Amino acid sequence: MSITVLSNYRFPTRNFGKVLSLSIFFSAIFMLPASAQEKLWRTLTVTGKGVETISTTLSQVSLGVEVQGKTAEDAQKEAARRSSAVVALLEKRNVEKLTTTGIRLNPVYSYNGNVQRVTGYAVSNTVNFRIPTDKAETLLDDVVKAGATQINGVSFIASDEAIAIAQKQALKKATQDAQEQAETVLSALKLEPKDIISIQINGATPPSPPLLYRIEAAKASLADASTPIIAGEQEVQASVTLQISY
Repeated sequence: MSITVLSNYRFPTRNFGKVLSLSIFFSAIFMLPASAQEKLWRTLTVTGKGVETISTTLSQVSLGVEVQGKTAEDAQKEAARRSSAVVALLEKRNVEKLTTTGIRLNPVYSYNGNVQRVTGYAVSNTVNFRIPTDKAETLLDDVVKAGATQINGVSFIASDEAIAIAQKQALKKATQDAQEQAETVLSALKLEPKDIISIQINGATPPSPPLLYRIEAAKASLADASTPIIAGEQEVQASVTLQISY
């Protein structure tokens, strides 16, 4: 192998750092034994993808209480009374991961021409929780009766245990896919795979569950029929990148 050195060429100053880095890189390569150089240069990089589909067995619900009063104290007392009743019901039904996610107090204005006047106050308390989907239908109707006035959203998710198992399966599928791609390409070129030089795992994560709907529970409670809840499926995706020498 011959290398030509352009001794009379002057690199622009702004590129000197890049040229120095490349020089060090190539110097390091050429200092390796011939067999190691060939192993480093003769590589194939492939990325495999894996998808595992699992059933969504849990409903993640966001709901709350919103009331208005003439004074901030009146509105807060009524909101606290209703919220306590809703939380007591949820705890009795053994919902999972019950947390308060928002408490708001805002003035309510009326406008007469260009004059703004405070006519009251609005208070809202919001909670999130999880419950098995087959129990969500009855629960949503019951929390409305207990005092909830808003159902902000329902999304369907799989259990943490099911997601963990699906992540492993998706990674296995991604690895097998990468291996099969490499074998197909090398076989078509009549080459033999040797060693795996590097492995990069880009993770295995489920997408964020979509928000199903947003309704005012007080309006929904006027209907005689119970709220229908129908679950779906969730995908866990993974990717694995292999660098294989040949």
